[in-house]
Amino acid sequence: MPLVEITDTKSNMTKNHTSSAVKFLFLVFLFTITSFIVNAQLSTDPAVIGEGKSLFEANCKACHRVKVKLVGPALAGVYDRVPSLDWIKNFVKNSSKVIASGDAYAVKLYEENNKTQMTAFTSLKDEQIMAVISYVKTEADKPDAPVATTPGPGTQTASGDQGVPSTYLNVILVGMIIILILLLVVLGFLVSALKRFLDNKSLTEEEKDVVESPYTFTSVTSSSAFIFIVAFIVAALGFKAVINGLLSIGVQQGYAPKQPIAFSHKIHAGQMEIDCKYCHTGVMKGKSANIPSPNICMNCHNQIKSGTNTGEGEIAKIVAAYENNKPIEWVRIHNLPDLAYFNHSQHVNVAGVECQTCHGPIQEMDVVRQHSLLTMGWCIDCHRKTDVNTKGNAYYDKLVELHNASSKEAMKVENIGGLECAKCHY
Repeated sequence: MPLVEITDTKSNMTKNHTSSAVKFLFLVFLFTITSFIVNAQLSTDPAVIGEGKSLFEANCKACHRVKVKLVGPALAGVYDRVPSLDWIKNFVKNSSKVIASGDAYAVKLYEENNKTQMTAFTSLKDEQIMAVISYVKTEADKPDAPVATTPGPGTQTASGDQGVPSTYLNVILVGMIIILILLLVVLGFLVSALKRFLDNKSLTEEEKDVVESPYTFTSVTSSSAFIFIVAFIVAALGFKAVINGLLSIGVQQGYAPKQPIAFSHKIHAGQMEIDCKYCHTGVMKGKSANIPSPNICMNCHNQIKSGTNTGEGEIAKIVAAYENNKPIEWVRIHNLPDLAYFNHSQHVNVAGVECQTCHGPIQEMDVVRQHSLLTMGWCIDCHRKTDVNTKGNAYYDKLVELHNASSKEAMKVENIGGLECAKCHY
């Protein structure tokens, strides 16, 4: 081979290697710049991440997890996989529109996930979506937690049950019985002392027969004292039963009616960890938590058709209600009288009260039951013990300042009018 050809060949090989190296360095540079831009838009502010967590649990958790696939794909690394963060914003707000536009990545994502249509979150603002992504990145960067062990038989769990008002009646009744027994003992001593006194007196035969007459069953049961004691016990027990009956009017603790569809909170809120607020949408903004309509169920069950043998039949009932545009006739479990006003948003959105505080371990219930008393005394007791959640709420700043000037204890709900009659009755 001529020297010129060898030189040209070496030159071409050098150019090819140089070109490949330049392309590689350019891709590395482009990836670095892209990662820098993405990370610059994601926040590490705890307040933003906290907001993102709340939004994620309320809107995303039903279908997504950070590190594992659920209905939709795992979200860890989504900020690196997608074309851009603006693409995420558009997709979250209206995925159908992005897919219909022919976007290659959106179409691929749609087909890889069994053509499951993502709910459109048109009300979310760009900064809220970025807060969710910031929360996802924070969770994705955390090391995997160790597997939790099953609690042993001796493990104690907290309970939200309160003592029933009839406890006071039981105490009063026991106290009265103790007093009655003491009176009988004192009376016995008096009778014994009186007998000793009469033994030293000269008595007629008839009087001796009365003093020395033995106690028999007939003499005891026919005595005025025995009749009084029996009447007193019967009257006390009857009075207690009447009071307990009056106090139990309207109290449905433990009530667990059969529902038209065997919906299991243990599966949905427990195993699947679906946030309560995803289905009970009114809890954050209204008086009522509202019962979810079939279309909310179908967000997941248009794809999830399998389960236990019973579950498949129950899912079919949901599908039938959805297709026939017929509401499911759920049986209401938690009832408050019309004379009482209770606002879910005030407690959940403002006060940050967890659902389990009133409804108990709902995530462990196959059949939902009323866990708490939900009586006036139960609510008042809570208002007396609960600290007001004032963190980050400027509305309470002046109240906290005035309270701290006069007391060293934390500000309770009762300190801001939580025991006023007009708060719940008007």
